[in-house]
Amino acid sequence: MRANPKGVRFSDALKVATYFFNEPRISGSHHVFKMPWPQDPRVNLQDDGGNAQPYQVKQLIAAVDKLRGKAGE
Repeated sequence: MRANPKGVRFSDALKVATYFFNEPRISGSHHVFKMPWPQDPRVNLQDDGGNAQPYQVKQLIAAVDKLRGKAGE
């Protein structure tokens, strides 16, 4: 995911986000995850032709890093 955020399947990003942040709230095409902190990074995923949108993958990576206590690896 870090090496190629443009090539991440939506289903794979959704699995990772669900593993770390539980089930999303679904609003239309948006899968919104509740964060255990009040500010960014936030995680919102949309299916874009079978892939996750690259900027959303980067937000997911940042959120997982924050959760695991790692800054920008």
